Formats: sequence, C-alpha cells, structure tokens
Amino acid sequence: MPLAHSPLVERIARVLAGRALSKNANGSETSASSDVDLRWPDFREDAIAVLRELREPDPSMAAAGDAGTWQKMVHAALDAQ
Repeated sequence: MPLAHSPLVERIARVLAGRALSKNANGSETSASSDVDLRWPDFREDAIAVLRELREPDPSMAAAGDAGTWQKMVHAALDAQ
C-alpha cells in the first residue's frame, strides 16, 4: 500500500488552498502551485475542522472496513498536529 509522506492536515490544507486559488476551481490563478506552497498554512485550521468531522465513519464506511481503526487513524492524524 502506498503511503503519503506529508501529514494529512497539510494535504487537506493544500487541497483547500488550491481550490481557493486555482482558476481550475474557485480562484483566479492559472498556475497556483507556488502560491499553494506559500499559503497552505492559512488553510490549516479549516483542514483540522474537516478532519475532526471525519472522525466518525458513516454507515457505508463502517460497512467497508473496521470503524475502530478508522477512528484511531483520524485521531492519530489530529494528534500529530
């Protein structure tokens, strides 16, 4: 299984920054990658809020795997902050 090398909160914050800045989403920049690199910390608190909401799996997620493991993994990502 491939593993990410950056913390989950950072990855979520980068997605949120990209959506806010990139013309491909809601922003106006045609090439936003350098600004995402600089501005993702501005989206960190939003990323943490998203991750906190994901602590509890929904019924389809629980049916697909171990809900307890999911919760432990999300809590580990939050604790790493």
